[in-house]
Amino acid sequence: MASSRVSLEYSNIIIFFLLLIVTTGPLAAIAEGRIPAVYMYGDSILDTGNNDYIVTVFKSNFPPYGKNFPGRKPTGRFTDGKLISDFIVQSLGIKETLPPYLDPDLGVDDLITGVNFASGGSGYDPLSAKTFAVLSMPAQLNLFKQYKGKLKTLVGERKANDIVERSLHVISAGNDDVGLTYFLTGRQLDLPSYAAFLVTQATANLRQLYTLGARKIAVFSTTVTGCVPFSRTFFGGIKRQCSDVSNELAMMFNDKLSDAVEALNDDVRLPDLNIVFVDVYRPLLKIIRRPENYGFDTSTEGCCGTGAFEFAFLCNPLTPFTCTNTSKYLYFDGAHPTEKAYKIVFSEIWDSIIEVL
Repeated sequence: MASSRVSLEYSNIIIFFLLLIVTTGPLAAIAEGRIPAVYMYGDSILDTGNNDYIVTVFKSNFPPYGKNFPGRKPTGRFTDGKLISDFIVQSLGIKETLPPYLDPDLGVDDLITGVNFASGGSGYDPLSAKTFAVLSMPAQLNLFKQYKGKLKTLVGERKANDIVERSLHVISAGNDDVGLTYFLTGRQLDLPSYAAFLVTQATANLRQLYTLGARKIAVFSTTVTGCVPFSRTFFGGIKRQCSDVSNELAMMFNDKLSDAVEALNDDVRLPDLNIVFVDVYRPLLKIIRRPENYGFDTSTEGCCGTGAFEFAFLCNPLTPFTCTNTSKYLYFDGAHPTEKAYKIVFSEIWDSIIEVL
């Protein structure tokens, strides 16, 4: 009898602390709907279609992109289905997908619950956006400033500021910088100097975002840029190995970015800022090394075309050999993961993201 009483008391203690966590931590913020909106910035890892509405060849609003999106609709997402952007708003119970801000058909509900400013091909290095004729990070922040004006018109200044401050802001950039721009444009900097340059740019962007009202910010690392099919083909030699130099630059940048994010969190001049570094590099690297553990047949070739290099306009309805079953591929095209891969990575990083809520 005494043993049963002790067990009951022990169970009650566990339940008490679980309730305390749920009612006071990040899960409470989700459960109580205190996260009114989500905003995205950066590159094609998050872009849900902004490039559809600008003059650039860096687009994906045509088949086979979107082949597994609801309605089999190509939407400007650089994959076969949904992105981490969509999984985040779904998990927060806000909406099913996150629309691009430049979509002319946005409704009031879309604006109030969050939009996407990311642009495929962009980066912290201004040269990336210039090279691909896409939205630079400063341009995206200017669009966010414009958006805030619209939001104030809809709900009033006080409510608009409250929405922006309580909402989640997510940034993924640097992939095109360390995977393409550095190697293709002849940047006259060694690896450490370029990584430091990118972090300086990123820090300035994050400070600007804070000035515009953001308080809950998740900053993504780069992906494993040296192991995407495109990098293997052009920089990996005859055996199509991962590009060690690209991965070295990515890891160098990620380490410096992580330190910079921590420094921002500790900066007394940025009151109420809650910012977290989210490592997507290591979860993706685990899949690359052991694709069979996650149900993939390959991590070296993409689904589109030959799987060796095609992406953006090179991955199109006329591209021969495109796979029929994307679930067997880690990468959909020469640079971007499939929806299935994004889901796996999202499940690995979700706990890090909700730390800021």
